[in-house]
Amino acid sequence: MENINQQITEYSNALRLPIFRRDYKELASEAAKDRIDYEEYLLKLMEREWEAKLENRKKAQIRKAKFPSKMYLTDLERDQLPQGAKEKLPLLERLDFITSKQNVILSGNPGTGKTHIAIGLGLKACMQGYKVLFTTVHRLLTQLRESQSAKTLKQVENQPLLQLT
Repeated sequence: MENINQQITEYSNALRLPIFRRDYKELASEAAKDRIDYEEYLLKLMEREWEAKLENRKKAQIRKAKFPSKMYLTDLERDQLPQGAKEKLPLLERLDFITSKQNVILSGNPGTGKTHIAIGLGLKACMQGYKVLFTTVHRLLTQLRESQSAKTLKQVENQPLLQLT
């Protein structure tokens, strides 16, 4: 039996199945106790692995999106939003603008919830399997300038300023 467990561990490690490796004994005991057949046992084990992979993929997409913080739409104080944002937010939350390939531009005075809405929509999109990149207008313009120039503007921006007196 020890040899079988060792082989299961080796194969699940080589196949990158960490949940399979972690849970197979526990599920096997439950299956034996509840008289679950092999196919159902295997299906439960595969479902756990699949769910873990989906969750890890969502977490990776959120990391790659480079959000400055995690601001969920559920945390948004909607009664504090400007009237236009209150009206349009329910439509934006459906994320239909992604599938219809429409741009969304959030504009307004400082402190009106633009960043919170943008990050919240981005997080929701990541959770639904979309790839997202959060950036600022400044960073985007810098990247565009750099792509058109042989010199890298980022290096110039990061250099300390020389102050003449």
